[in-house]
Amino acid sequence: MGIDVVRAWPRRHEAVHLELPEGATVGDAVSASGFSTDGVTALAVFGERVEPGHRLRDGDRVELLRPLEIDPKDARRRRARPK
Repeated sequence: MGIDVVRAWPRRHEAVHLELPEGATVGDAVSASGFSTDGVTALAVFGERVEPGHRLRDGDRVELLRPLEIDPKDARRRRARPK
């Protein structure tokens, strides 16, 4: 089955497409991707947080998540302030 693994930072990203056997887990995909997990605080499939043992389906996108730099509510308030 085809799986994409994505690691993103502000203004750049890395992605790799993998062919994994049926029954593969998120942990299997992360290991096979070759990406470092330094700074990764969570894992997600299409934006939904999952555990490493989560079973994947063909076409899933595994995302390596890093900590938020700013609370999204605060960021929106800053953008909405008059200049």
